[in-house]
Amino acid sequence: MIAITGASGQLGRLVITSLLEKTEASNIIAVVRTPETVQDFADKGVIIRQADYDKPETMDAALEGVEKVLLISSNAVGARFPHHKAVVEAAKKNDVKLLAYTSILHASANKMMLAAEHIETEAYIKKISLPVVMLRNSWYSENYTMSLPTILENQGIIGTAGDGRISSAPRAEYAEAAAITLLTEENQAGKIYELAGDTAYSLADYAAMISATTGNEIAYTDLPEADFANALVGAGLPEGFAKTLADSETQARTGSLFEDGGDLSRLLGRPTTPMIETIKTALSA
Repeated sequence: MIAITGASGQLGRLVITSLLEKTEASNIIAVVRTPETVQDFADKGVIIRQADYDKPETMDAALEGVEKVLLISSNAVGARFPHHKAVVEAAKKNDVKLLAYTSILHASANKMMLAAEHIETEAYIKKISLPVVMLRNSWYSENYTMSLPTILENQGIIGTAGDGRISSAPRAEYAEAAAITLLTEENQAGKIYELAGDTAYSLADYAAMISATTGNEIAYTDLPEADFANALVGAGLPEGFAKTLADSETQARTGSLFEDGGDLSRLLGRPTTPMIETIKTALSA
């Protein structure tokens, strides 16, 4: 059986949806804090187990009898490692044969603030000698397209990524890659996948794609990191989160979000979806 942590989240739901296309529902365990949030999966025959990251003993029970686990990184930025540690230790206690972990692109060398907890988690998994496959995800294309209404309203994009190139892909493609990895018969332990879109773009390129798609002239304005963070705070984001996002874009300048190795498309067996197609999909929704 395969257990998915964080199963009610956006990525978790997509992973389970992909698994349901490839295996029996009875092979899938959705691990969630609130079972009601995944009732639709329960109706399809997926096994639901309740567990809380902050109560490690519940995670032990949730992973009983499980062969493979997908640890989807916690969304509690700043408190992720204790959450991840609870899952990793429960997997170890239950002699799980494979742990798949959704890490961050280039975790070994990534200097983003967001990378620190991923680096800590990867190190801990290796320390306790769990069979692991690292799914190091780049940005979701939706990280940008979710702001399309604001971009169109303001007729522009601001950022601090300079000419840095971003290799993103839709969230659903990372989810499908995770499902494929979990179901493959070939031993995945010890593998590291640097998962990213096939086609990279700068934020100026992104602005040009929106312009071409909508007919509106969208410009990209590059700001100093502090100014961009302040602009995000002015738009309503918490100060800490704004600084983290600004730092991520600054690190993108030097390649932290660029990857051209093709791991994601090889797992999928097809090219990844270009950003312009994700833009078109978002605008037609």
